[in-house]
Amino acid sequence: QVQFVESGGGLVQPGGSLRLSCTFSRDTYVIGWFRRAPGKGREAVSCVSVGGSTTYANSVKGRFTISRDNAKNTVYLQMNTLKPEDTADYYCAPGCTLVALQGYDQWGQGTRVTVSS
Repeated sequence: QVQFVESGGGLVQPGGSLRLSCTFSRDTYVIGWFRRAPGKGREAVSCVSVGGSTTYANSVKGRFTISRDNAKNTVYLQMNTLKPEDTADYYCAPGCTLVALQGYDQWGQGTRVTVSS
């Protein structure tokens, strides 16, 4: 049963913006965004708690903003000033770190973000 569905990815030019959405079918204390760049492993990007606390990877700090609308069962990732290195498949999951998500096997298909001119 799919519990986390990502959307909003696409092709954008460097310096552009995208907003990703993660809809979830059940409540969790935290929801995080992760990404897997071509040829690389999965990386934690950002996380938000039910109370609104947020964390960001150093690689995206100052450029990405995570938010959560519990009423809509949706978490957003606003991505600004996108760089080619942000190109990746983006996933959401019920955790903030890969350590916390070790053993998690419910990764979805993600949404693809391509930053290219």
